[in-house]
Amino acid sequence: MSDVQTVEPILVMKNVSKSFGAVIALADGSIELYPGEAHALLGENGAGKSTLVKIIAGVYQSDGGTYTYDGKARNFRGPHDSQEAGIAVIYQEPTLFDDLNVAENIYLGRQPLRIGRTINRREMRRQARAIFEQLGVDIDPNRKAKGLSVADQQMVEIAKALSKDARVVVMDEPTAALSPEEVRRLFTVVNNLRERGVAILFISHRLEEVFEICQRVTIMRDGAFVRTDLIGDLTINEIVRSMVGRELGLLFPKTEIRAGGEVLRVERLTREGTFYDISFTVNAGEIVGLSGLVGSGRTEIARAIFGIDRYDAGGVYINGAKLKGGSPLRAMHAGIGFVPEDRRQQGLVMDYGIDHNVALASLRRLSRGLFLFRWAEDKLAADWALRLHLKFGKLSDEANTLSGGNQQKVVLAKWLAGQPKLIIVDEPTRGIDVGTKSEVHRIIDELAQSGVAVLMISSELPEVLGMADRVLVMREGRLAATIDRADATQESVMMASTGQV
Repeated sequence: MSDVQTVEPILVMKNVSKSFGAVIALADGSIELYPGEAHALLGENGAGKSTLVKIIAGVYQSDGGTYTYDGKARNFRGPHDSQEAGIAVIYQEPTLFDDLNVAENIYLGRQPLRIGRTINRREMRRQARAIFEQLGVDIDPNRKAKGLSVADQQMVEIAKALSKDARVVVMDEPTAALSPEEVRRLFTVVNNLRERGVAILFISHRLEEVFEICQRVTIMRDGAFVRTDLIGDLTINEIVRSMVGRELGLLFPKTEIRAGGEVLRVERLTREGTFYDISFTVNAGEIVGLSGLVGSGRTEIARAIFGIDRYDAGGVYINGAKLKGGSPLRAMHAGIGFVPEDRRQQGLVMDYGIDHNVALASLRRLSRGLFLFRWAEDKLAADWALRLHLKFGKLSDEANTLSGGNQQKVVLAKWLAGQPKLIIVDEPTRGIDVGTKSEVHRIIDELAQSGVAVLMISSELPEVLGMADRVLVMREGRLAATIDRADATQESVMMASTGQV
């Protein structure tokens, strides 16, 4: 492509605003997208990014400012209008229909037809398979969407966007659940789209990805435009300072540990076809990182420890006592908390209030028989909301009204309120902003300092290296390496993950 500065922008927003009653969600949305450019949109949760994207997509109509697309003033009446114009949006949370297969999800409402106006399912599968080959992933177009991993759901969403030959593609946290190899494949696809003249709007909290794939960056704060710059003219520190409006403390506030006695012992744990002969320990006050590529068995081990999935051989011990598998309730009573990867589907009851969600793991302490002490529930929720710096209107606000970072804090509050001996955190900062990441890391570090044993699963190597006292590296269902903090580097972990050691 020729230099992006020599062509006209395909999408221009200037001083766009949006309010909901007295709440100003977007005060000044301003951005320009050029053909052949990957443009990062950055800001903390609540900065106005989602509102801006929804106006681009036609989900919301702006109250003021100007929105020009392909040289014409626009204010799309709905998502269908923006899609017809050539705009595709890949949202952070997948929007698949569980009971449809993968190909049907990709081509929903746009199925290829035979002469008799019946759906040409063979052609639909062929086209879907061709897109997955372009992405470099192996997903069966005939497979039902229900049960797909978060990574595979995201890949289906990306395939759906690619199938529309869009001129503008908005990617909202597309790499949050992808392995490094899958991220590289995605970036190859992004570069191919750029070569074809597609404008990419890339939203990510992983700043290293922004520097790798984007040519320009727009930063928002508190619902307003802050700055737009070429990526080569900025440093990570300048971006963070612009996003949060202040100097950010250490992203990984790790303190030296004084490990206590053994809390968790896993002995030769095996689930046929998933993981094999896994043995390790986690001590009081220690953070152990479980690393490895997506599909290596990390999450499956955590689910087995917590009793969600049964295992075929081996054992789990808490404070020396063997824990009978297959029951999350027994795991909870033994002192285990589990913060899952998918907070919306597995960590929260989205239409429950903050107060009810926080209390869910502590109901035995807050009730007598079938009677729940509401005053105790409110006190517990208020205490943890304060301790975790939760941002909310009132404790009865439903979880689905909160930002991603605050939802994650509610999940953490639920388990911390239960006073666990061991807490398992799976992708603790997936899809949350850099400021909230720092807070979540602080919470995890404080837990370890208080004597809680922490087993942390993360796809982000800087997070693993920054927070873990020991790193357990998984590869193809087996424990490939155990690396002490002093010896752990990105190179050593990746070598173990890919079988190079």
